[in-house]
Amino acid sequence: MKPPQFEYQRALTIEEAIAARAANDNTAILAGGQSLLPTLNFRLGAPDSLIDISRIPSLSQIEITDSEVKIGAMVRQRQVEIHDEINQANPLLRETLAHVAHLVIRNRGTVVGSLAHADAAAELPSVLLTCDGRVEVVGPNGARSIAADEFFRFHLTTALKPDELVTAACFPVLAPGTGWAFGEIARRRGDYAIAGVCVVLSVDSNGNCTSASLGACGIGSRPIRLHGAEKILVGSRLDEDAIAAAGDAAREAVETPDDTQASQAYRQQVLATLVRRNVVRAAARAGAPA
Repeated sequence: MKPPQFEYQRALTIEEAIAARAANDNTAILAGGQSLLPTLNFRLGAPDSLIDISRIPSLSQIEITDSEVKIGAMVRQRQVEIHDEINQANPLLRETLAHVAHLVIRNRGTVVGSLAHADAAAELPSVLLTCDGRVEVVGPNGARSIAADEFFRFHLTTALKPDELVTAACFPVLAPGTGWAFGEIARRRGDYAIAGVCVVLSVDSNGNCTSASLGACGIGSRPIRLHGAEKILVGSRLDEDAIAAAGDAAREAVETPDDTQASQAYRQQVLATLVRRNVVRAAARAGAPA
């Protein structure tokens, strides 16, 4: 199929992009286009105006501080995947991006574009949520920061206002000794996951889990934190019984009903298995006793 008719506008500054957004209530932002163009072709979206932000230099910047990694809206997924300094600051991003679509898609697709698209089965939104990250947005009324838990509202729906633009995504730097893991199960490599699980945890010198953040994609109408599993893991020694209990607790988080890809019962089983696998991997990276 071909997309519906729209007006094309190329913004050369953030101010131009915001002005174009404010002038029309039905606009879409073109960055990498890897999510947007299929959406238009399938008529899931029909904007009156398409605003191209690819020529705005400031949106292609990467900033790494002691506390966070800030990724501009035009930074490609592949750039982040192969960026050694980002990998040192938050290795979870490289591990997750290896699961995103295919290399040809990651060469064009942007990290912020995936977050703004907010597909409930996409990998990157679950990582931002698990890490307690945030997005920076700018609109006619100025700039603001939106926490991941507030940003993702529903499938393909965010807290972004029609006249605002996401300018950057900010992922926390993982502290030394933090364990991390991301894994998913899909019918074919590059497909959206039936379920995916992201884990970030830490342990003390005695091997006790002091913090645990778990998020999942593909199991509901938005990325979901697995709070039940987190409560079981924190304070435990991450032994076999605790990890198995965390996997079982995660089953209750599955909201997606039976569909053409999997039944709800199968998704629950997949989610429990992924929780167990990824907690074991994250615990090993955190230095927990085997």
